[in-house]
Amino acid sequence: MRVKVLSYNIHRAIGIDRRFMPSRILKVMEDVDADVVLLQEVDSGVPRSDHMDMASELADFAGYPYFSQGLNVKLSKGHYGNATLSRFKILQSQNIDITIGDKKSRGCLYTELSLNKLDASKSIHVFNWHLGLSAKERRKQCAVLLQHPSFKQLTHADNCIVAGDFNDWRSLMRILFIEGREFQCATDHHTRRGEVAIKTYPSFSPRGGLDRIYYRGQLQLINAQKYQKKVAKIASDHLPVFATFEINLTSKV
Repeated sequence: MRVKVLSYNIHRAIGIDRRFMPSRILKVMEDVDADVVLLQEVDSGVPRSDHMDMASELADFAGYPYFSQGLNVKLSKGHYGNATLSRFKILQSQNIDITIGDKKSRGCLYTELSLNKLDASKSIHVFNWHLGLSAKERRKQCAVLLQHPSFKQLTHADNCIVAGDFNDWRSLMRILFIEGREFQCATDHHTRRGEVAIKTYPSFSPRGGLDRIYYRGQLQLINAQKYQKKVAKIASDHLPVFATFEINLTSKV
């Protein structure tokens, strides 16, 4: 079967024109038509976004029957964080605290998604996060995830995706996932100079590849790209990236 995954920092649905327009985010989501949508900077009950429960309403309007959210930052009114929307049943969900010291609160939203209604062992483990602004902070956040029981329980053969806004301008975290952990990066381009990340930030003139999708297990990458139609260049300060995978559900590995 094929599974399409979208990762998108939606900037609370406030575009670079400073207008709150969730309809633009919905347009992008509908165009990509992914099976699994990983969102960052998602508001819930915040005045700037009309007190909208953004994860719930985006899931409802875009036709995703399942969603989970991790509200990491508490504001004077409301919260914001990450959300995972899915066409596959969510078997389990946990928001992992990856906050480092007195830095801004951050989280990694873990969900296990069922790929086969008749066989619970056929699933995909998804980690959706938004990392900090300093390289040192990001390394520590990565260490927290790698030592967390939800991640440590997985073998290299388990279907697994780690995606979101890595804030990793220099691709320093690539080695942490690829060396010894057998991940591959769907959002890297192969060039004569090596691996180069798809550039997604800022949306109107991308210079940095901040938004990444790493994968391993029985996932076979078909293609990956960024969505760069006009609406996406305005809807958020990031462009979304998406990848399509082939998964062999008959494999016994």
